Amino acid sequence: MNKNEKFVITINRELGSGGRTVGRKLAEKLGVEFYDKAVIKGLQEKYHLTVEEIEKLKGRKQGWWADFKRQMAGGPGMSANYYIPKMGKEPELLDTDKVFKTETKILNGIADEESCVVAGRSGFYVFRNHPNHLSILIQASMPFRLERVMRKQNLTEDEARKIIERVDEMRENYVQKYTKTSRYDTHNYDLVISADGKTEDEIVELILKFIG
Repeated sequence: MNKNEKFVITINRELGSGGRTVGRKLAEKLGVEFYDKAVIKGLQEKYHLTVEEIEKLKGRKQGWWADFKRQMAGGPGMSANYYIPKMGKEPELLDTDKVFKTETKILNGIADEESCVVAGRSGFYVFRNHPNHLSILIQASMPFRLERVMRKQNLTEDEARKIIERVDEMRENYVQKYTKTSRYDTHNYDLVISADGKTEDEIVELILKFIG
C-alpha cells in the first residue's frame, strides 16, 4: 500500500480484540476518516440512502461524496456524530441484500473520494479489487477476548463468552452469505495480527511499520 496516494485500509476483527479502537487510532495517526458499521448505518438511516439515491448523487457531479459530507456538516471526525453500539451489540439493519448493496455503494463512493480506514465484516471483500488497499485481520485468544469484554461491559465470564460466541457466529454467517468465503481465511488479508500481549497503540505502530 502506498500511503502517498489515495488508499483504503480495512480492518476485520474479532470481538474483544480491540480492532475497532485500533482502526480509529490508526485513522487519527494517518490523518484520514474512520468508518465502521455504525457510521454507515447512520448514513443510511438518517439520509435515507439507497443504491438508487447514491447513483443519483454520483450522476449529478464528480466529487459527490465531498459535497455530501459538507451538506451534513460531518467533516473530519464524522464518525463521532453517530452512536457507537456497546461491544457485542451489532447494527441491526445490515441483514438484507438491498442494504448490503447500499453499504457497498457508500463504501466505494467514500474510497473514490478520499483515503480512509474501514472497520467491518465485509471491507476486505468490498475493496478486494481496489488498487491501493491494505486488508488487516486482528485476532486474539479467547482468554484475552473474555477479559476485555468482561471489563468493558462489566459482565461475568459466562455472559461475555455467550456474547462472543453469538457475535462470532453472526459475523461469520454474514461474511459467508455475502462474500462466499470465511472471515477466518487468512488468504483474504495482507496482514494478520494477534492482539495478545499488545496494547492498541502497539498494534497501530505495527501497522504503520508494515505500511512503511
